[in-house]
Amino acid sequence: MSMAQRKRSYGLVLLLVFVALMVSGFQTAQNRNAGGFWDGIHRIFDFPAGVISEAIEKITELPIHMATYFPALIETINIAAAATLIGAIFGTVFSMLATRGMAKWPRLIPVFRRILDLMRAIPEIVIALILIFVMGGGPVPAMIAIAFHTTGALGKMFSEVNENASLKPVDGLASVGANWTQRMFVGVVPQVAPNYISYALMRFEINIRASAILGFVGAGGIGYELKNAMSWGQGRYDQAAAIFLMLFASIVVFDQLSSWYRTQLTHGRKQTEVTP
Repeated sequence: MSMAQRKRSYGLVLLLVFVALMVSGFQTAQNRNAGGFWDGIHRIFDFPAGVISEAIEKITELPIHMATYFPALIETINIAAAATLIGAIFGTVFSMLATRGMAKWPRLIPVFRRILDLMRAIPEIVIALILIFVMGGGPVPAMIAIAFHTTGALGKMFSEVNENASLKPVDGLASVGANWTQRMFVGVVPQVAPNYISYALMRFEINIRASAILGFVGAGGIGYELKNAMSWGQGRYDQAAAIFLMLFASIVVFDQLSSWYRTQLTHGRKQTEVTP
């Protein structure tokens, strides 16, 4: 009973802190907007209403717009796929270097963990803006920025998976003279591969959204086309609506496919382990 009451007290304190932060945040927004925040908050749905009404008026033109912007959607998906693949490869290497019992240089484990923390801490949009300034606009800066952040995120997740892996195959391989790379990719990877793939697929869904967002800063893809359609204002809202629908549909499709594949990996592995 005392533990339950203590948890309720902690929950109440956190709730009060959250409410205080929300109130102070709204007040700060009110002050920085010259007192116009509360006066204009009722218009928050004006833009979505305008987009929807114009899309309904020009509903016959939506398929044409979708066909026009489909190559940009494919570019966004390619950016996310390439970034996820690169991030998964580097994340795998960093995770093994940052896991106790597997690291090639045990004394450097804190260093590799801090590197992963740094990669996760820097937002993709900051990296993309720096790379766009250096390399110019296009999909390459977006891919590098997302891959950099993905390496940090997947490296952290993969290292947690590695901690649950059995070290007996690693010790057995070491006893017959296998080097570190052979021990990792023969003794560890087969154990953790299903979880690796599951996390990578989940990250791929996130990266599709991140790739679309980076298009707003000139990194190409469907986000760049959406920014242009929205910047023209009323009269091209039907194009913005078509892009919204395409982006939403692609995210739903890949979410369902990755969820189905993750389920097959986990349940299929369990059935294989149970079946004699």
